[in-house]
Amino acid sequence: MSDERPSPEGPATFREVFAQREYRAIFAASTLSWIGDYLARAAVTLLIYQETQSVALSAAAFAASYLPWLVGGPLLATIAERHPYRQVMVVCDVVRAALMVAIAIPGMPVEVILLLLFATTLANPPSQAAKSALIPLVLTGDRLVVGLSLNASMGQAAQVVGYLLGAGLATVSPTAALLVNATTFLSSAVLVRLGVDDHPPAMTSAHRSHLLRETAAGFRLVFGNPVLRSIAVLVFSAMLFSIVPEGLAAAWANERADGGLDAGAAQAVIMAAGPVGFILGGLVISRAFAPARRLALIRPLAVLAPLMLVPSLLDPPPVVVAVLAAACGFAVAGLMPVANGLFVQALPNGFRARAFGVMATGVQVIQGMAVLVTGLLAERFPIPAVVGVWSAAGVVLMSVVALRWPSGSTIDAAVTAARQAGGVGVPPGPVAAPRAPRRGTANLPAPGGPASRADVTSP
Repeated sequence: MSDERPSPEGPATFREVFAQREYRAIFAASTLSWIGDYLARAAVTLLIYQETQSVALSAAAFAASYLPWLVGGPLLATIAERHPYRQVMVVCDVVRAALMVAIAIPGMPVEVILLLLFATTLANPPSQAAKSALIPLVLTGDRLVVGLSLNASMGQAAQVVGYLLGAGLATVSPTAALLVNATTFLSSAVLVRLGVDDHPPAMTSAHRSHLLRETAAGFRLVFGNPVLRSIAVLVFSAMLFSIVPEGLAAAWANERADGGLDAGAAQAVIMAAGPVGFILGGLVISRAFAPARRLALIRPLAVLAPLMLVPSLLDPPPVVVAVLAAACGFAVAGLMPVANGLFVQALPNGFRARAFGVMATGVQVIQGMAVLVTGLLAERFPIPAVVGVWSAAGVVLMSVVALRWPSGSTIDAAVTAARQAGGVGVPPGPVAAPRAPRRGTANLPAPGGPASRADVTSP
């Protein structure tokens, strides 16, 4: 993109975003579902530990919530393309509520609890994919970018609230915590059913093929299109280092607890810093800068995010580590909604949910790999050195990503091709350069039709 093209369009306001009736329903329903998800993870983990006194089984219960994305996220997300988004979200919420009630039944064997928990999380990919494909049907222009920022920030806040509520309530009664979770899912279903219009499916029956073939087409589109591929690389690279302080927080806090903080408090401060920084970054940058300026900030923020963690090499105390993690989260949140908006405009209708599955699965795998690799390195080298060097490598990686960022004409051509692809789930043809450059992509009108935009990289 061209950073020099000014935009007369100012940033959308929160009032304008929340003025959309359907977005209010989606936002409220998503918040309840997210809180319920994290509350359930905390409650089930504690419930199984109380039943078995096994750390391994307790950890298995927590890990089960990530398995669907790793073993079949894109495939499950593709299902959302075949049915009305509202229907997918409502059915998934009702199913999750029923399964949570079953888990809450006293005396349930641990094996059955794990099986039911896994079945519950199978509904996450299609539900979140449908939501991500639905939001841009409601919000257009810069309202979409601000809406994505609000959703991302609320997702981080819901994580903190859900874990705190889940741990606190589960200590008193795990059964009560699970029933509260079931209530959040039922409330979410009601909000979506009453507050969201019945949009038609993105993919008609005439264009369906085999589910695996449709899923593979989503991968080919994301990684075969130069613009979508660049955005995917940006997002995956950001996740590669921004998760590391949170993933190593427990060991880091126990090795470096000082400055008036015990190990538990130091761990909490480090783990909470990233989400807090992300919330502030998403809200501040989306409101303080106009669309064209946010576009221009993608490159510097991409490099700045890992750079904020390089001072870890100096082995600072936990409070300073938390400040560095928050600064990194702030920078990542500043570039992510803009990247989402660009991804949305360059993605043809009929691929929204599938693209979300590809991106969400990639994020899960990248984050898990980053924590695993840095954890193994930390077994042999000091944690501050591992994080500092890892982040310095991130600076180099992000510098390359920034230098290879697509030009404005390439992005404009991809958006045009996505519009021309129509709404049938058929991949667009090769991207061709436009005859003449146009103004910045943040000011492009939203792709045509009521079913043509999506948030594919949100939580």
